[in-house]
Amino acid sequence: MSTSTEIYNAVSSHYSAASAGRTKSGSYESAVATAFGYTPAELASLPQDANLGLSCGNPHVLAKLREGEVVVDLGSGAGFDVFLAAPKVGASGLAIGVDMNRDMLAKAERNKKSLKDGGANVRFVEAPITDIRGLEAGSADCVISNCVVNLVPEEEKPLVFREVFRLLKAGGRVAISDILIKDRKQLPEDLKRDMGLYVGCIAGASLVSGYEKYLKDAGFDNVVIVDNEKDLNVYNSGKADGDEEDGDGPSAVGVDLKSMDFNAYAGSYNIYAVKA
Repeated sequence: MSTSTEIYNAVSSHYSAASAGRTKSGSYESAVATAFGYTPAELASLPQDANLGLSCGNPHVLAKLREGEVVVDLGSGAGFDVFLAAPKVGASGLAIGVDMNRDMLAKAERNKKSLKDGGANVRFVEAPITDIRGLEAGSADCVISNCVVNLVPEEEKPLVFREVFRLLKAGGRVAISDILIKDRKQLPEDLKRDMGLYVGCIAGASLVSGYEKYLKDAGFDNVVIVDNEKDLNVYNSGKADGDEEDGDGPSAVGVDLKSMDFNAYAGSYNIYAVKA
C-alpha cells in the first residue's frame, strides 16, 4: 500500500500537470462540468482557464451562499468554484480558496486578475486541507469542496473534517461534492493500490458510511449524503480525438481506465452538514 508521502507526491504531480492547461477545444472540461450540474451561464461567467474538468458535482446547489458570507473552498485548484462563489457573497463577503499545489495557486491568481473587479473579494491560501493554519477558527459561514477530500489518504480524512469544523462559525455549514464508494460495494485491492485511479479520485474514495462517520465524529449534525446519480463515465467519454492531455492510458496494474465502468463501484455524492 502506498504511503501518505507517496500519495501526496503523486497527487501533486498530477495536478501540477493538470494546471498546465485545458484540452485544445475545452469541450471535455465543459462536458464534465455540465454533466455534474453547472449551467452554461455559470461556465460563461468564469475565466476560461478556471475550468479544468475536475468536478464531480456542484457544491453550490447545497451551499446556498448569501450576501456578506465568508466561504472557504477546500482544494480550490484554478479557482473554478471560488469565482462562482464570489458574486454570490458579494462585496461585503469573501471567497477563499485553499490549495496545497503552487502551480494551481499560480494559475488561480492569474485567473483572478482577469475578473472585472480583479477579484476584490477573492483570496487564495496555500495549505493542505488537513491543516489550514492561515485561517482563523470560527471565521467561515460555509465550507465547500469539489472532488478533493477523496484525494486525502484515508487515515488522514478525519483531520479534514475536524479542520472544517474548526473553521466554521456556530451554525455554519459544509457543502461538499465528492466521489464515494457505494456501501456494499468493494473496490478490488489491486485497484485500490493503483495510483492512476487514486489521482483520478476513485481509489482513494471512502465508503458512504465511512464519510458519514467522519463528519459525525468531528461534531457535525444534520448530516445528509445524497447520491446525485450522475454518470462518472463522463470522465472517459468527453474527450475528442486529438484533444487529450498527456497522462491518459492504462493504469499501473494494467487496467484500461478509459474502458472502466466507474459507476459499478462509485458515485457522485452531495454531502451537507451543520456545525451546531
